[in-house]
Amino acid sequence: MLRTTTGGAGDGTAGAADQLVSIGTVLHRLREEFPEVTISKIRFLEAEGLVEPQRTASGYRKFSPADVERLAQILRMQRDHYLPLKVIREHLDALARGEQAQLPAQGPQRERLDAGPWEPAQDGPTAARVGREELLAAADAGEEELAAWEAYGLVVPLPDGGYDAEAVTVARIVAELGRFGLEPRHLRAVKAAAEREAGLVEQVVAPLRRHRNPQTRAHAEATVKELAALSVRLHAALVQTALGVRLH
Repeated sequence: MLRTTTGGAGDGTAGAADQLVSIGTVLHRLREEFPEVTISKIRFLEAEGLVEPQRTASGYRKFSPADVERLAQILRMQRDHYLPLKVIREHLDALARGEQAQLPAQGPQRERLDAGPWEPAQDGPTAARVGREELLAAADAGEEELAAWEAYGLVVPLPDGGYDAEAVTVARIVAELGRFGLEPRHLRAVKAAAEREAGLVEQVVAPLRRHRNPQTRAHAEATVKELAALSVRLHAALVQTALGVRLH
């Protein structure tokens, strides 16, 4: 075990300090069960508040055995149950309070509709698919507006003519932007940028999706969500920087 600090024989905290390990050691231990885990993944989970390692005076992360086990639990729930981070956090917090919390079931519908790490849940339709009237009601828009969104490829109906949860989210946001005078034609550059970012993510996860190990292929979907979250955060930060906006 990595010894990160030293202490004298009379130091009552030496035993606990000796159990603290670096992020590199954490990565090595986790990779025995999760071969695709990366340091960026661990840092991402820390940024999302799912694990809180200690920091040295120099700012280096130091993880306790409990931190390492918590990370392993999180990765298992993502890999085996496809649970979003919000649900994982609530489950682990309940366990920490001593509650007898059962692991939530994860069905195909919930997987599609639960908020990802980059998008908070919103009020509105909760079915896996909604009809045209439901989408119009959710976005507070009319037929003419929806037709324009579809013409520019911003909102795309499913083969059966319905719309999924992502289409509802896009419709709401496009409608809000329209109230500021931004028309669908103004959003072509945004759509093109999103498609380029999606292509970049696909390049990263393509080797995982082709892997022989089914767990590795399943991990590809979690990686897509993580990369999407980072991409959105970067995009927001760059826009704010370009506009000179500082949020405190």
